[in-house]
Amino acid sequence: MTDFILSSLIFSPLLAAFVLLLMPARMQKPMKAIALGGALVQMVLAILLYFRFDGAATANGQQGYQFVEKLDWIGFSLGSLGRFQIEYFVGVDGISISMVLLTGIIGVIGVISSWTIKKNIKGYFLLYLLLLTSVMGCFLALDFFLFYLFFEFMLLPMYFLIGIWGGPKREYAAIKFFIYTLVGSLFILIVMIGLYTSVIDPAATAAQLDMLQQDGTNPNVILQVQQLLQQNAISSADIVRTFSIPAMMDPANFIPGSLLHVLSGTVLWDLPIRFIAFLLLFAGFAIKVPSVPVHTWLPDAHVEAPTPISVLLAAILLKVGGYGLIRIVYPIFPDAGAYFAVLVGGLGVLSIIYGALCALAMNDLKKLIAYSSVSHMGFVLLGLASLTSEGVNGAIYMMFSHGIISAMLFLVVGVIYDRAHDRMILNFRGLAKRMPAYTTFVVIAFFASLGLPGFSGFIAELLVLVGGFSSPDITGLLPRWLTIVAVFGLLLAAAYYLWALQRMFFGKYWIFPELREKASMSDLNAREYLMLVPLAILALLFGIFPHLLLDKIGMAAQGFTELVLQNGQEQLNMVLSTIIK
Repeated sequence: MTDFILSSLIFSPLLAAFVLLLMPARMQKPMKAIALGGALVQMVLAILLYFRFDGAATANGQQGYQFVEKLDWIGFSLGSLGRFQIEYFVGVDGISISMVLLTGIIGVIGVISSWTIKKNIKGYFLLYLLLLTSVMGCFLALDFFLFYLFFEFMLLPMYFLIGIWGGPKREYAAIKFFIYTLVGSLFILIVMIGLYTSVIDPAATAAQLDMLQQDGTNPNVILQVQQLLQQNAISSADIVRTFSIPAMMDPANFIPGSLLHVLSGTVLWDLPIRFIAFLLLFAGFAIKVPSVPVHTWLPDAHVEAPTPISVLLAAILLKVGGYGLIRIVYPIFPDAGAYFAVLVGGLGVLSIIYGALCALAMNDLKKLIAYSSVSHMGFVLLGLASLTSEGVNGAIYMMFSHGIISAMLFLVVGVIYDRAHDRMILNFRGLAKRMPAYTTFVVIAFFASLGLPGFSGFIAELLVLVGGFSSPDITGLLPRWLTIVAVFGLLLAAAYYLWALQRMFFGKYWIFPELREKASMSDLNAREYLMLVPLAILALLFGIFPHLLLDKIGMAAQGFTELVLQNGQEQLNMVLSTIIK
């Protein structure tokens, strides 16, 4: 299995879903056990991969992928137009290893949280397992078409999981989520097609030209093909275009005169077409992050989704947006990334402050946490826009840390909702006296989220802020005042969390009179401990020993910044030279 560990990671939940499909609907307990088994297999493989992954082996943004599986999938000749090629191409590097581990852990927590689901158990777990497959596929795909396929597959399971098992306004929330995500997907699709028409696979093209020796491809042959390409010495019939993300990251693989070549000179709305492509891709992934102003689907989706789906949405699905920016958008369009650094960083800071202010105004505890997610994911954009090693490390660390902590936050909301069927902050007071263990985990989750030293959130925010402050001196891309404004987001986070604690958990015990008859305010049960204890330990573990993750992601983050900065400045000068004449 270790030779195909990535495929096993992706498809183990799908195999469990196939077994569920064959079972009669009345076998509810075995279905839950099989769903848990599929998620557990994925988690065990993710942990095994984490320990086997060598963080020091990742040399730069284009090399260093480990456990690579690459097979021809779809391919046929287009005659004089070359060859059409799509590959099953998966691999893991320092950028994706943390997301793989996070998905494995949260997948199991979500199944345990789903134990209370009563309605259509079979359909629920089928969709849940399909969702786990899709998310893991996104984090491991190195072929853009394969990534897009998994990205789109996430849409339908989440739509039905909200629309069928959600709250009173579930149809509205599900449709809003679907429309926002579909629009973003269309933006990504447009650019993906443009990239495919502009990029070649140098190894496959060498094979088409009979340039390969029996011992296979070597760097010299790749370099020869790239030189012939830039000299227009390869006929269109011999060109093999590709969806390979690593190939798209190398500017030498772009066909001269193609739409997205740095010297194409094509302008749309007074902007180079590469800048337009960057903005479309950025918008597509920013919807998933979500970033202000395309965030409005998130609070509705969170409020109406059942607790396990809120956990998956906040902990994993939002990270696909940030991951897409780091894996695809910046390495392929580093010139536009440098040009729009202030825009991206400004949207990050706007998300931090606006999300925190909205959270401060919320009376619904679940909405408060939903807006806190908008705020905290803003740090990912700020760290990425800084294009410093500290900032990018912080952005990746924030995605992992927020995944762990946000899962805790939505689980503690689920606990109170299960008991009282109400989440309004003002309807509760003095819960610490009646539910001391529950209050302990709420305090841990709140303080971890607001960035208390000792928790993983502090490390992530510290790295992002250090990267933002050093960006003017190292890269000259971000003004320092943006980072200074972002610091106020930390103060606002302390305000809304501490205010919620004071109103709900301290003082004399009281709940709203209409809730007293139906509410059973008992403390945590064994299942809830099983979910919350591991997450609390992980938040502390990665806060006290950050090297456990930084050793895995550090080299990849450094290689990413070097690649983007070097290529970005060179390509930006080339792009601007074609439009300023």
